[in-house]
Amino acid sequence: MSRQRWIAIPEEIKEIYRIWRPTPLIRATRLEKFLKTPAKIYYKWEGVSPPGSHKPNTAVAQAYYNAKEGVERLTTETGAGQWGSALAFAARLFELALTVYMVKVSYEQKPYRRIMMEAWGAKVIPSPSNATEAGRKILKERPDTSGSLGIAISEAVEDAATHENTKYALGSVLNHVVLHQTIIGLEMKKQFESIEEKPDVVIGCVGGGSNFSGGAFPFVYDKLRGEDIEIIAAEPMACPTLTKGVYRYDYGDTARLTPLLKMYTLGHTFIPPAIHAGGLRYHGDAPSLCKLVEDGIIKAKAFYQNEVFEAAKIFAQTEGFLVAPEAAHAVKAAIDEAIKCKENSEEKTIVFVNSGHGHFDLVAYDAFNHGMLQDYEYPDDLIKEALKNLPEI
Repeated sequence: MSRQRWIAIPEEIKEIYRIWRPTPLIRATRLEKFLKTPAKIYYKWEGVSPPGSHKPNTAVAQAYYNAKEGVERLTTETGAGQWGSALAFAARLFELALTVYMVKVSYEQKPYRRIMMEAWGAKVIPSPSNATEAGRKILKERPDTSGSLGIAISEAVEDAATHENTKYALGSVLNHVVLHQTIIGLEMKKQFESIEEKPDVVIGCVGGGSNFSGGAFPFVYDKLRGEDIEIIAAEPMACPTLTKGVYRYDYGDTARLTPLLKMYTLGHTFIPPAIHAGGLRYHGDAPSLCKLVEDGIIKAKAFYQNEVFEAAKIFAQTEGFLVAPEAAHAVKAAIDEAIKCKENSEEKTIVFVNSGHGHFDLVAYDAFNHGMLQDYEYPDDLIKEALKNLPEI
């Protein structure tokens, strides 16, 4: 927490960032041509980092500060495995032990993320597990559960709280994570300045809000100062936190071990369906992002799984990169905005944060290619049921 606008990046962190930063800002000219749009489409390509996503921007910083403090071991959760692999990468650089609680459905769907984490020396446990009291309780109540980020967070927090010289690290939602990720948007601003352009539309996918906020917040500053910029947060229809959740205080985890956060929430007991965008299956979002949505500064849109993969396929066949299912939500939103420009004959500049590659998500692409992906809209009655458990403030 700080009232300072700028926080200096320590030289030790910059030295590691130089492995892959600055990340490229790429104009999607082939996609523009395919869509026959007058709009310019750019994307900030975060898939060039060693773990293949935006996540090491905060993982390296968190590992550094913990190592400097003398911490010996970290615990964390991971959904699709992008955060877990990023922290495994960072923990190895600073010689920290790491235990990762990976949401069970992702553990089963994405074994290559687990293998990557283990290659960097992390211990990976499918969640819910018998390793913690929180996990054992969930398994007793719901033995067939596919797990959730809320459950995995409960296990990781309990593990840290019950072991000496161990700290918990979180990959999204909280202010320090969003702060670290703003390197994305700050680089974008400098890159646009270098080509004497400014974006009219800024887009990112949202699970907890770190890559979106990292890319968008430096432009939110401009919008709050009067500039005409549209900022769009894209989320799954199966986990519609910003579009169907309520703006209330809630816990960040299922076992209610975290502090209360004021955010859009589907309820801390929410168990999402097993969609392939594992990194977007979280019941809440970053409080700072939620405040901006509540105030109308940021617009939220939700998409079905099949239309998202269709957008990702178009992007792969035009621009070449196979993106993660999470990032594909931003691709879908960008394509929609470009088509809108075509219909209205508007020459806008659109940019989206392309948060990671999809090389470990080929099972999901295979399911889509064979017509096996099912669209799912989380029912209002289940949301209402989960919201009954919110704390009264």
